[in-house]
Amino acid sequence: MQAQQNTTSSSGTAAKAARAVFTVAQFAERNPAFSQASLRNLIFKADEREGATGKISGNGLIEAGALIRIGRKVLIDEERFFDWVDAQNARG
Repeated sequence: MQAQQNTTSSSGTAAKAARAVFTVAQFAERNPAFSQASLRNLIFKADEREGATGKISGNGLIEAGALIRIGRKVLIDEERFFDWVDAQNARG
């Protein structure tokens, strides 16, 4: 499941390019710096959750559009994930 090039249809308009999205296992295999366990931890911490001292805000992956949930399946948008990583790096 790799991104495709823009193609021109018979009407002359450019078709939208497919996004490069991967399952956790595929993403970890493609990007060995991120293990499946570390990715699952980031996915778990993406949602706002209750802690002992109150609400804990998510890590921003959802707001960045890096996670796509279809039922129980979680897909990772590679481009948006690395945009989020770059933003984390820029913060500090």
